Amino acid sequence: MLKGKLKLPDKAKRAFPDRLGSLVAGFEDKEEGNRGSDLVFESGEELETIQPNGYGSGGESENDEDDEDYDEKVDRESDLRVRPKPEREGPGSVSVLAAIAADDKRSDLEYELSQPEINLEKLQRIASAGLPDGGGLRATAWKLLLGYLPPSRDLWEKELIENRLKYAKLKEELLVSPSQLTRKKVGALSYCDHPADGVVAGPLKRHEISEEDHPLSLGKASVWHQYFQHTEIAEQIDRDLQRTHPDLKFFSGDSSFSRKHRESMRSILLLFAKLNPVIRYVQGMNEVLAPIYYVFSTDTNEQNAANAEADSFSCFVRLLSDSVDHFCEQLDNSAVGILSTLSRLSELLKANDEELWRHLEFTTKVKPQYYAFRWITLLLTQEFNFQCIMRIWDSLLSSPYGVQDMLLKICCAMLLCVKSRLLSGDFVANLKLLQNYPDINIEHLLQVARDLSSDPSTYRLSLTL
Repeated sequence: MLKGKLKLPDKAKRAFPDRLGSLVAGFEDKEEGNRGSDLVFESGEELETIQPNGYGSGGESENDEDDEDYDEKVDRESDLRVRPKPEREGPGSVSVLAAIAADDKRSDLEYELSQPEINLEKLQRIASAGLPDGGGLRATAWKLLLGYLPPSRDLWEKELIENRLKYAKLKEELLVSPSQLTRKKVGALSYCDHPADGVVAGPLKRHEISEEDHPLSLGKASVWHQYFQHTEIAEQIDRDLQRTHPDLKFFSGDSSFSRKHRESMRSILLLFAKLNPVIRYVQGMNEVLAPIYYVFSTDTNEQNAANAEADSFSCFVRLLSDSVDHFCEQLDNSAVGILSTLSRLSELLKANDEELWRHLEFTTKVKPQYYAFRWITLLLTQEFNFQCIMRIWDSLLSSPYGVQDMLLKICCAMLLCVKSRLLSGDFVANLKLLQNYPDINIEHLLQVARDLSSDPSTYRLSLTL
């Protein structure tokens, strides 16, 4: 990078322990009632997404476990290849200054995360400007911003151990088939019935199976009936996971590590469905989980990466807690439903640009329901490439007013940034534009979003349209 070329401030850099925070409160209630390294890219380079047909077909590794880990690292690097940015006209001092600013930002973040007590307000300010790739910094910061890690580092290790064990217990209890549970139950009873000397007098006892434990039982209380219902959900999850970011080999393909990642994500989504019987699994939740699981799985701390599944589950639950009602059809027309949120977006646009609002609402009649439903429910994961999604999420998670507040501002900014095209378009053209949002400078988009005001009298924003 710039090491050896520039004299940078010497700030403390401490290794972060793999001490993560607590799971949501519901885990404690449940218990009582019963996871390669990140890539470090140099400044002046950008990530290139490789299309699926651009990969070599190479077969599965037949070597030992170390060889598989190496193959995973190589495959992950092929996902996000580095290409030099094209040189721009003018002096090179601009890129040098940008590199210095990026190093300063990384240094500030490393210093803040090394403190015994994390200043969350300062972390939010740093994250809102974009978190650096590599070194596991984004993973640690996201966990703090989501409240998974407590501000006090002294508490990380204890809560980490406890809550990962809780996740493992939940997984063991809820993600096994009834036949496995029955075998465990019968095995335990048989062991208790055996005499100490191991000699059984007379015929073995036959254990009766209750109606609720019988595979052919049609009762709603039957564990098999519930199991078959969840099997249908699992099949839907499997289909959706096969379509998750097919341009990234981390998620797609038949390599052992991509299958492993899909299996972990499958467990997370299925467990969420079982713990939330009213909402269960809704198509698109896989897209919301993907950035969290990717960031945590590529943490350079090996223990953290090895426990990415457990950590991702908790943070996924925390993230959805702010918008889970959007997935519940029965609540669509309520104050917390998706239609209410879409109405808030419309009001935000009206407050900041009434001309554009009137054109969309009355002239072309392009309602938010036609384009923003996906923007909001999937947290913009379908509108931008993966690198841009992570940058956008830095701003979403660091918003002091909550994810939904910043999300609506970004959605409104997306409309403002294509205002001239929208004003000149009809219903068909505008709908196509908004359902297939064009490439845009993400930093500019986020700055527009930060400058938005809900009061039109205080709206001060300059846009190049």
